[in-house]
Amino acid sequence: MIAQSSRNAVNPGPPGSSAAGGRAEARRWRALMVCLVAGFMTLLDVSIVNVALPTVRAGLHMSDSGLQWVLSGYALAFGLVLVPAGRLGDARSRRAVFLAGLALFTAASALAGAAQNQEWLVLARLFQGAAGGVLVPQVSGFIQILFQGADRGRAFGALGATIGLSTAVGPLLGGLLIHLFGPQDGWRWVFLVNLPIGAAALPIGYRLLPAPRPTAGRVGHRDFDPVGVLLLGVGTVALLLPFVQAQQWHGAVRWLLLPLAAVLLAAFVGWERHYARRREPLVSMALFAVRPYAAGVLLSLVYFAGFTAIFFIFTLYLQVGLHYSALTAGLAVTPFAVGSGVAAAVGGRLVTRLGRRLVVAGLLLVLLGLLASALAVQLWSGPSVGWAMLGPLLLAGVGSGLVISPNQTLTLQYVPLARAGSAGGVLQTAQRVGSAVGIGVVGSVFFAHAGGRHPDWALAFQLGVAVAGGLILMALLVALADEVAGRRA
Repeated sequence: MIAQSSRNAVNPGPPGSSAAGGRAEARRWRALMVCLVAGFMTLLDVSIVNVALPTVRAGLHMSDSGLQWVLSGYALAFGLVLVPAGRLGDARSRRAVFLAGLALFTAASALAGAAQNQEWLVLARLFQGAAGGVLVPQVSGFIQILFQGADRGRAFGALGATIGLSTAVGPLLGGLLIHLFGPQDGWRWVFLVNLPIGAAALPIGYRLLPAPRPTAGRVGHRDFDPVGVLLLGVGTVALLLPFVQAQQWHGAVRWLLLPLAAVLLAAFVGWERHYARRREPLVSMALFAVRPYAAGVLLSLVYFAGFTAIFFIFTLYLQVGLHYSALTAGLAVTPFAVGSGVAAAVGGRLVTRLGRRLVVAGLLLVLLGLLASALAVQLWSGPSVGWAMLGPLLLAGVGSGLVISPNQTLTLQYVPLARAGSAGGVLQTAQRVGSAVGIGVVGSVFFAHAGGRHPDWALAFQLGVAVAGGLILMALLVALADEVAGRRA
């Protein structure tokens, strides 16, 4: 049924002359650009803040706990609202939800940039994360609505490039802003840079994004499953909190939240199955009966655990271990950004022909790049290591571009349009949970060898890469299993 709904979906755009069709086609791609710019801002704010933390600490005299909440508060709030916001876009006006999220994110960025103390900045980051979580699932929903077939693959390729670039370019852009505006107030521009972008995107988005259709075509127009929202929200926070607070919340007590999270999420699944018998649930469990969707969500979970953690430990290794400036550390990861952006665009064009095999090839390239980076640190563990990492990071970036965007396309290809937002929200939640878990696990290994009186930064980085590589190897096994199952089917 889900597969049929997707195949029966029609590409929007008014029929008529070829000129009218050309205008409709151009309008779709311009609308996509608005979505990608807004999505880029929200994802950029996950990574751009890392290089600004030393100057934030100096500017606002922040504690270690406050700094951790600047990072983790954003991630928690972001992950908390992804699925409910996607469901809201499905049921009501996706354009209205997108524009509201964009306006709130821009306002929250202004509040963060104007922060006068620790508490102000932490609250602004919570607000900013929640607004980003409202906005992001609408992007994949719009792609599902606006594009079909090979065009949809290219659109998801552009989205994959945006995800990869936002993660890799964040340290570079943050370092550049701090370099331009100085160490005292440069960190404020890490947030304030969003203001002109958001202000320009709002009226353009209102004009280009498709208006809501009659409610008959949307599921559960008036029902938002409040019990499901509560169970998923509390369960997600209980799952994320031990990992995002791994460096500040010491002791074993925090791990008691994991069994609580398992119970709450199991209750959420049971409730959604029960609720679906009468009304439209927050997340339809029927989605997970579709093999490409279930495999793609699992692959995203484990891949982002390894992928995001690499930038976390690499930035720390360069800035703290080797005393690189924020700008130089950002420049060092540029090859990854370039490789990821180019490969994601190419992968979006090839995915309809190569399918999951393209993802497998990308994961192999990422693993080779990580192995080469660990070897480079072994051979050149000094100030020149940034140069030695250019090739390995470029290779890993190319591989990542062939993973993220093709996996998005393959995961969402059989999702019906009426559930595009909630399905995309689940996929994004898997990415955020994976990122938090990966940073917590890989970061723990890294800090175990980078602390103390005689830290071994090179060994800490190599062991962190080994753990991240193990997570990416798990993603490769998921991709291979899905490829084999697809051939048998």
